[in-house]
Amino acid sequence: MIVKYGGNAMKSLELRRAVASEIAALRRDLMVVVVHGGGPVIERELAARQLPSEFRDGLRVTTPDAMDVVEMALCQLNKQLSQDVGQAVGLMGRDCGLLRAEVLDPALGRVGRVTAVNADLLRTLLGAGLTPVVGCVALGPDGEALNVNADTAAGAVAGALNEGIIFLTDVDGVYRSFPDPQSRASLLRRAEVEAGISEGWIAGGMIPKVRAALDALDRGAPFATIASGMRAGVLAAAARGEAGTRILP
Repeated sequence: MIVKYGGNAMKSLELRRAVASEIAALRRDLMVVVVHGGGPVIERELAARQLPSEFRDGLRVTTPDAMDVVEMALCQLNKQLSQDVGQAVGLMGRDCGLLRAEVLDPALGRVGRVTAVNADLLRTLLGAGLTPVVGCVALGPDGEALNVNADTAAGAVAGALNEGIIFLTDVDGVYRSFPDPQSRASLLRRAEVEAGISEGWIAGGMIPKVRAALDALDRGAPFATIASGMRAGVLAAAARGEAGTRILP
């Protein structure tokens, strides 16, 4: 199982450690790989250095100076999360070529799209009883770091391992009539997701979430679940298909 973790759940140390505890509990039954971003941490470090923070179409414009800060911030967070989870190994894309990427758009600077995953490295660690915790910095064609979107990187890892993925976010799933909790869709097929976008009941910030889920399916993941990382107990329920919205091909 791949768990993509980040966003608002990282702003609170207490919540971060609660999620890490749930990840540790989940691996009693499943082999788990954690893939994380770290937007709030990156924002804090950029502001401390008086470097600008700019986004285009939801992606951070990453100058070489900003890339240095992104990598530093994510490396530190990566080790902290590994410690929180326990029996875990923190990794970045530079480690054994774990994540390789190409430049997505020169206008975005050092932003990449994952093109290859060292799945053998992940399988070796899992076979040794260790939980890989992967930060979203990849190795570019020039041998230097690229900033990669955590959602799509997690989907690439899920596809490389042919494993399902859970995207932990700040909502309980996809709603057919937001915010009515009774309208949460427990299961959606790709065609229903595309229809939801066209018809407007999938809108706003949910669109990139479902797009990331569909991208994971395209790469080979058997399913993708969007679930809340803000409440205790949701991760285990989502892994059983009892929470969030599970998206199938």
